[in-house]
Amino acid sequence: MNEWLEIRRGGAPLIVSLPHSGTDMSADIEARLITPWHGRKDTDWWVHRLYDMAALSEATTIRTRISRTVIDVNRDPSGASLYPGQNTTALCPLTTFDGEPLYRAACEPDAGEIASRRERFFDPYHAALAVEIERLRSQHRALVLYDAHSIRSRIPRLFDGVLPNLNIGTNQDTSCDPALTRRIEAVCAASRFSWITNGRFRGGWTIRHYGQAARGVHAVQMELACRGYLVEPDEPLAPQNWPAAYESARARDLRRVLAQVLAGCIEFLDLSQRRAS
Repeated sequence: MNEWLEIRRGGAPLIVSLPHSGTDMSADIEARLITPWHGRKDTDWWVHRLYDMAALSEATTIRTRISRTVIDVNRDPSGASLYPGQNTTALCPLTTFDGEPLYRAACEPDAGEIASRRERFFDPYHAALAVEIERLRSQHRALVLYDAHSIRSRIPRLFDGVLPNLNIGTNQDTSCDPALTRRIEAVCAASRFSWITNGRFRGGWTIRHYGQAARGVHAVQMELACRGYLVEPDEPLAPQNWPAAYESARARDLRRVLAQVLAGCIEFLDLSQRRAS
């Protein structure tokens, strides 16, 4: 078992994947970065804490503790861009979301190192996802793979203005049944939070790769704006102010909505099964 890969098995037809909340990296990689802080700046901070209620629904959770700077397990392993023509980061990122270089001069990973990182981290992560999908498919007619993310509310290099609180991604409804999208939208619309479907974030490689509604695998991504559970600094980010602390009181309403979203995923499956019977 890979110590960096956390898997909690549940019996419900729901997998919550947490690909970007890790911060671990080897001393060798860290020594080659501009600063260790830059290498962790774009972490999906505290997302595993936000979704710790998933266990109550008997969902399976899969989380990597490895930093996305080492390898981004939500990118196309071929290196192809998920958002052609728009700024994004690579399988093994060379810059932060703000465009700052991650590595000192001549210290970037070469093709051989990228292949090694993929074999060591990317492949086992997705092998684990595939195993859990097949395990649950053997027990249920269908399942939902829910890919959980967060990002700062303002990143001019990636998007204009302020990001909505809740960003639903279904790759234009190709990764799941549109009825699941509508159910999640209904939960978001009933909340106090702003939301959008298939806006700037339409879903990464994970939901595009695994989402096959005809096969009974419905995949959806949720990208959260961090301000829903922490105070984002108004001044430029620095080690002194980022990451901001997780605020339980601030997160309470958001966690309630996310719990309703997860419950809605299971309710969608129950309703679909009843209709098929």
